[in-house]
Amino acid sequence: MAAIHNGRFTVKIEGDFVVFLIGMRINRLLLVHKWLPVSRAMPRMLKELFQHKEMGLLHAHSFFSGRTVMVVQYWRSFEHLHAYAHARDLAHLPAWAEFNRKVGGNGSVGIFHETYLVKEGAYEAVYGNMPTFGLALAGEMVPAIGRMQNAKSRIGKAEE
Repeated sequence: MAAIHNGRFTVKIEGDFVVFLIGMRINRLLLVHKWLPVSRAMPRMLKELFQHKEMGLLHAHSFFSGRTVMVVQYWRSFEHLHAYAHARDLAHLPAWAEFNRKVGGNGSVGIFHETYLVKEGAYEAVYGNMPTFGLALAGEMVPAIGRMQNAKSRIGKAEE
């Protein structure tokens, strides 16, 4: 079980970064042969990325809600994310081609992604009595004290 950090904490991360949400929704539950291969592709990609930190993935974690699976990913840069997505010798591009070949537009499985470019200092987070979580796994979890005590200060919008 992850250690709980008692008290209030925030996160510091150097430089710009990317938050990438990617996922799938099982639209036709009985078509297991359509959605199962899609659901198996992401763990292979994440394993590859965690084994090769130089590719730019800082951290990722998965969330499940009903028929939807979503992975929140933190990347060092958009360039790293884009390079991975288009690399012919890595896991993503073959998985994407297979999805289009076997599922395409038939509606059995839905997929999505959202990409957010985050400028250095243009983010805010607080964690109270939590294990290291979310962005803190990609950056550094630090006590929310001093100028880091409130949201306006953490995001650089404090009144002067």
